[in-house]
Amino acid sequence: MKRQLLGIGTAVALTGASLNAMAADVVIGVPNWPSVNVTANVLKVIIEDNFGLDVELQNGTNPVVFEAMDTGSMHVHPEVWLPNQSNLHNKFVKTKGSVAMNPNGVAAFQGMCVTKHTADEHGVSKISDLTDPDIAKLFDTDGDGKGEIWIGASGWASTNVEKIRANSYGYNETMNLKEMDETLALAEVDNAVVQKKPIVFFCYTPHHMFALHDLVILKEPKYDASKWKVIQPTDDPDWLSKSSAPVAWDLAYLHIHYAAGLEQSHPEVASLLSKVKLDTDTVSTMTYALVVEKQDPADFAQKWVAKNSKLVEKWLR
Repeated sequence: MKRQLLGIGTAVALTGASLNAMAADVVIGVPNWPSVNVTANVLKVIIEDNFGLDVELQNGTNPVVFEAMDTGSMHVHPEVWLPNQSNLHNKFVKTKGSVAMNPNGVAAFQGMCVTKHTADEHGVSKISDLTDPDIAKLFDTDGDGKGEIWIGASGWASTNVEKIRANSYGYNETMNLKEMDETLALAEVDNAVVQKKPIVFFCYTPHHMFALHDLVILKEPKYDASKWKVIQPTDDPDWLSKSSAPVAWDLAYLHIHYAAGLEQSHPEVASLLSKVKLDTDTVSTMTYALVVEKQDPADFAQKWVAKNSKLVEKWLR
């Protein structure tokens, strides 16, 4: 789902990223998951159509986008997961004040899932089941005696948290933790469904995967703030050994973040970004259109904005 940008052929000494930042009035950062991509394209259409500004989309990890918003080389992160990126939010929003947050969060779930076939045929229903070597072997696809579990893509804050959770529950001893691009991981889920093979993987909403397949969320102890001690690698080199999370995720919320400098340079854009309000079902439907129906992100965004003009008008007031 990554979108490549066209570089500018002059000023060879500058990078393509620097040129895009200089050429565009507004630069929107796009990390590597589908829902952030579709939201980025929708914001691009609204800003260009209503304010006559040039908007560019630029790929980047969460830390890169936040650092760029701090310096002004990027202006928007369309989907910051909290508490996943709390360390970045706290640094740039609360401490430095260089980034602002839209208060309208989209509710999100995170956890581990199996297919219904896996749950029904093999009795896998709890996350603690993964610590049983015999059950873990159900998910062994390479013959090494340990199962495999997709915990997310590299660069996701949630992927680091899932490493912590695997250590805390103990299934890091029985399962190999796989980090890979989401598109490849979900292709493995598709194949497992077709072949009726056991599979376990990180799952979250808003996401189209729940519309595609009959999934079972693995049961685990409820979220307990006193037991949730999560440190990210950007904050401490010994983050994994110092962290612990033997409970379920708390409910997460997805928020648009934007460079506070927009309030001076383009106040109309800052006002829009502070008012956008989406919900879980809407974001799931939008990502379904891109990932499952294979619609072009830019074309879909144009159609979505036109179809939802009354909602967009509320954000522009």
